[in-house]
Parts: sequence; structure tokens; C-alpha cells
Amino acid sequence: MAQACSVGNCAGPVPADAPVPLCERHLAVAGDWAEREYGVVDVLPAACRLCGSTLGRRYPSGWVCAVCEWRYGEVVDAELPLPRVDVVYYLRYADRVKIGTTANPRQRFAAIWHDDLLALERGDRRLEHRRHVQFAAERFGTTEWFRLSDAIRAHIALLGGGIEDPWDVYARWCAEALALRG
Repeated sequence: MAQACSVGNCAGPVPADAPVPLCERHLAVAGDWAEREYGVVDVLPAACRLCGSTLGRRYPSGWVCAVCEWRYGEVVDAELPLPRVDVVYYLRYADRVKIGTTANPRQRFAAIWHDDLLALERGDRRLEHRRHVQFAAERFGTTEWFRLSDAIRAHIALLGGGIEDPWDVYARWCAEALALRG
């Protein structure tokens, strides 16, 4: 015998694969409520103007970016200064990696001869110092340059987390900091 819906006097049949004992009508009502309350994750109609993400959360009242929660369609105030986001960077030149820190990566990287930006890690001079200690065996003298070892490669892969462009992560951090600032 099929199970009956658990809502009041409803005797509607419960689908065999239903996650809770509700008939299809009550499942739809619960789904509509969840969409209004929590939104539905989907692709934004266009990339977020603040962080560039294409992933959004759709509510009956409109869209917000799923990454930085910027309300889709709102204009970014160009006069607002970007928040300070300190990063530890990993720049490759030939078989060496520079591990340094900056709050203005584009300006800093323009002043350093390098082949690739390998990764960014959110952090300040304290984290940079910890990384210098962590990879001390690979260090060239007292410089910020290190041999591109398997240990450093593994750390950079971990930081990347499947994201190909470190600038995407940096944009998200800036957008999150701006959103938190209000």
C-alpha cells in the first residue's frame, strides 16, 4: 500500500523517491517556499560587474552574485576605492619562484621580471614569512627566490584548487571585501 501525505488530512500518494512523506502538490509548495527563502543557484544573465563571476542566486526579487553577493544590475560605484586585500604571491621566472607579498599585485608584478603568476594566497607579511620558513630548504640565500621544487609545486596546486587564473580568485577577494564594507 502506498504511503499517504503527512500534511493534515491530505490523502495524496507520496512518490516513492520523495525525500519527505509529502504528496506531489505539497512537495511543490515546499519547493516554492525554499526557492523564495534560499534562492536558486543558476548562471547569471551576464557576468557580475564587481567580481566577474557568472554564478548567481535567483530570488523572486532578483539576482545576486553567488560569489560576492553583489545585486545583479546595480552599478558599481567607480569612485569607491577598492578595499585593501593583502596577498602572498608566487611568481615563476625560469626554474625559480618568488614568494612575496603585496596589497597592489598588478603594480608590484609590473616591477618584477617574471614568466608566470602561479598562485595568490590571501595573507600578509606574517604568512609570507611562514612560507619562507616552510620552503627554507629551497631558498636562494636570503632572497625571496626559491627553487621550483616538488613541494612548492604541490603547495601552488593546492592554492589553485582547480582555478586556472589566480586573478579570478583575487577579483573574488576584492569583491567580497567590498561587499563586507557595505
